[in-house]
Amino acid sequence: MAVQERTLTNRHRVVAEHETHGGVPLEVIVLHTTTNATLQALRTAARLAEGLAARIRLLVIETVPYPLPVNNPQVPVEFTKRRFRTVALDTSIDTHVDIRLGRDKKEMLESALNPHSLVVVATKSGWWPTAEKRLAKRLERLGHQVVVCDAN
Repeated sequence: MAVQERTLTNRHRVVAEHETHGGVPLEVIVLHTTTNATLQALRTAARLAEGLAARIRLLVIETVPYPLPVNNPQVPVEFTKRRFRTVALDTSIDTHVDIRLGRDKKEMLESALNPHSLVVVATKSGWWPTAEKRLAKRLERLGHQVVVCDAN
């Protein structure tokens, strides 16, 4: 599996970093779906992170089609960085933007999450199962704690 990690950090905010028993700082992970849904998920994650004294990691999974080299996606990485830097500035909590490039979305997501991660996913309400709802169920089956918020 070819996975390349690109990382941005929102450095202008200073937050006390509390560590869990494993020495890893507690973080709330927001999965990027759509821009509006991600903004709603970031707001929910900010409320959670504030109560837990945690930081937020905005996880952006970019699938690169096979005709292209894995380090050369359809949308330039610099454009993606600028876009998500702007989105991350909307939160009041220290936000780390983690952009991952690769071929298999499921593998990239599983490799990006630590065991028992706290994940926030925004989805549209309704009775019909959306891709985000199916993803949330899958993450729960893998042992993660998932918070689903309304993207409407």
